[in-house]
Amino acid sequence: MSTALDLIPAPHGASQLTLVEQLVQWARRRIEERVFRPGMRMPSIRKLAQDKGVSRFTVVEAYERLVAQGYLDSRRGSGFYVRERAGAVPGERGAAGAAVQGERPSQRPIDVVWLLRNTLHTGAPEKGPGLGYLPSRWLDGELVAGALRTLGRQSGGQWLGSGTAQGFLPLRQQLQTRLEEFEIGAAPEQIVLVSGITQAIDLIARLYVQAGDAVIVGDPAWFQMFGRFAAQGAQLLGLPYTPNGPDLDALESLVKTWRPKMLVINSVLQNPTGTSLSPAQAFRILRLAEEHDFIVVEDDVYCDLCPPSYPATRLASLDQLGRVIYLGSFSKTLTANLRVGFVACAPQIAQAIADQKVLIGMTTPELNERVLYKILTEGHYRRHVERLRARLDGVRDKCGRMLEHAGFSLFSMPAAGMFLWADAGVDADAFAAAGQEAGFLLAPGSLFSPQQSPTTWMRFNVANCGDPELPAFLGGYLESVARRLAG
Repeated sequence: MSTALDLIPAPHGASQLTLVEQLVQWARRRIEERVFRPGMRMPSIRKLAQDKGVSRFTVVEAYERLVAQGYLDSRRGSGFYVRERAGAVPGERGAAGAAVQGERPSQRPIDVVWLLRNTLHTGAPEKGPGLGYLPSRWLDGELVAGALRTLGRQSGGQWLGSGTAQGFLPLRQQLQTRLEEFEIGAAPEQIVLVSGITQAIDLIARLYVQAGDAVIVGDPAWFQMFGRFAAQGAQLLGLPYTPNGPDLDALESLVKTWRPKMLVINSVLQNPTGTSLSPAQAFRILRLAEEHDFIVVEDDVYCDLCPPSYPATRLASLDQLGRVIYLGSFSKTLTANLRVGFVACAPQIAQAIADQKVLIGMTTPELNERVLYKILTEGHYRRHVERLRARLDGVRDKCGRMLEHAGFSLFSMPAAGMFLWADAGVDADAFAAAGQEAGFLLAPGSLFSPQQSPTTWMRFNVANCGDPELPAFLGGYLESVARRLAG
């Protein structure tokens, strides 16, 4: 149990704070970090007093101060709720529309900042089962350091140029070779280097999506892109998933009803379900794209976590970049901080993306691109990703069994990749808030929905579920909810 002195990190002068002031600071911090979000009911006075080891009077006084400061609303007979504050920092919340068959998409808030902010500040990966990256101890910093040392011995004059719009040519030539392994033909002029998948999505949205255009995304899917398309005024259409991949009957109904501009999809090891496209599914998606004239954006960020023998089909290998825009990155296998990704597409599209890239932020840092080129050409990267896949294989089943023992139901058990999609059977947002209080960063499924709909699903990173206290917390929380419902 936490004590009052454990409520918040101890800043300078903390010893002079009263228990009420410490509790107010604790609550404000949780609200500002979006752990407690607008509309969420705060813990009851009795429960919070018990959890924090303070009197009920202390909790009442703290809650009343938070009401006066505009952080909470008091609802007689119901409790205290987080208030939607008019002075929230602009840009902390996006908006996105979503639709089901025959229903016009409505605008709903997308609130992922609390997860992103805590992702950047989580120092112990084993405490972050909701994180989207592999723990640093799994990665090979010497690969990056060695490339930097090699570059540091070269003449400094090469660093004084401005770079090129499409990016460092030798790296694009190397990527051409890598894509040939996936049976994707892309000449260097068809490849544009970008600062990761996020920038690629941003450039594509700016070029091709206008207000009112329908864009199909997975439901669930990678949440950061929702706000970006919504900023263009897009109507987001959620494509449901089954344990075998996207529901293509639902996709056909969506494209016939809404005439979308674009479909964005993970073809391999989809985030968060871990599913991959079969050849039949891939052919059907491309047929629908041709019949209804929409662009397909294929995000293959997890490609190197997929063994060569794994049954998966890439849309770009079938389409050969006629209608498909293919995205790749190395943030999952090297380091998120390197920020080098790429777009492979038809030549005219590549030129338009490069022009848009220069208009927005000039060129991408060539130093990063040269570092990646060295890593890919010095022969150690392949063995590195083989080790990563082996480590994931060593923990995936164990993590799945742990979740099932705690009371979760798995969506499926993929044979590769880093994510498991699991049903807790209880509200995932409340679960995530309780996790934050216990020191665990969880990823509630509402963040992965374009509607941000309440859900019982959660995403787990199998590489970050090794904390010995995690199983007890997960199982204990589910048991406490069951007892409360039964009582």
